[in-house]
Amino acid sequence: MSSEPVYTLEVLRLAASLPLETSLSDAHGRAEKRSTTCGSVITTEVRLDDGRLVQVAQQVQACAFGQASAALLQQFAAHRSPVEIVAARVAMRSWLAGSGEPPAGFEVLAPARAKTGRHGAMLLPFDALIAALRDAGA
Repeated sequence: MSSEPVYTLEVLRLAASLPLETSLSDAHGRAEKRSTTCGSVITTEVRLDDGRLVQVAQQVQACAFGQASAALLQQFAAHRSPVEIVAARVAMRSWLAGSGEPPAGFEVLAPARAKTGRHGAMLLPFDALIAALRDAGA
């Protein structure tokens, strides 16, 4: 049995770092995603300029890994295209499954790779963001 903590100090700091701004007054797209396995809910709103994300707001009700992933994704998503966001989700899923590299910065979630029940919570922010981008017509 590993004595390594699942919730590292870095994961907890990230979880606590989510911005208080959880909505955009003039969002171009909005989506809500709920995990069927853990009950986490993430509502994401986006604003785009010339096909790139310029602002993301998230309302996150999730475990610390879901919150940390949402905080990382909010930082990562700035000025990226929808194609780049989808590619990052594919990379994240592959990394969680044991192959490839995570998107930049997401390696801090490594303690949860062996906890397959947490994978959905870490992918949920990506799913909500991609759905909000689709809602925006991106």
